[in-house]
Amino acid sequence: MTQPSQQDEQTPAQPYVAQLAPGEYWWCACGRSSRLPFCDGPPSAADCTPLRFTVTRRPRIVWLCGCGHSRHKPYCDGRHNRLPGKPR
Repeated sequence: MTQPSQQDEQTPAQPYVAQLAPGEYWWCACGRSSRLPFCDGPPSAADCTPLRFTVTRRPRIVWLCGCGHSRHKPYCDGRHNRLPGKPR
């Protein structure tokens, strides 16, 4: 699995690319997990609610949101390309 580059105001996060086996997963919604893009435990803040998603078919490659702005979380929809500071 590849991880996004260090996120700052000039470089929005990129998606995580992962090959996932069938099963249940928890996507980290707050970005504070040490196992991004997956949640690593109970939320440490009230504003942090992980998102459960299920892979039902054979192992497949998925693109998981790394910027937190996707309209189709936990999956990437390319919105990171339209964030302020992203070169065109």
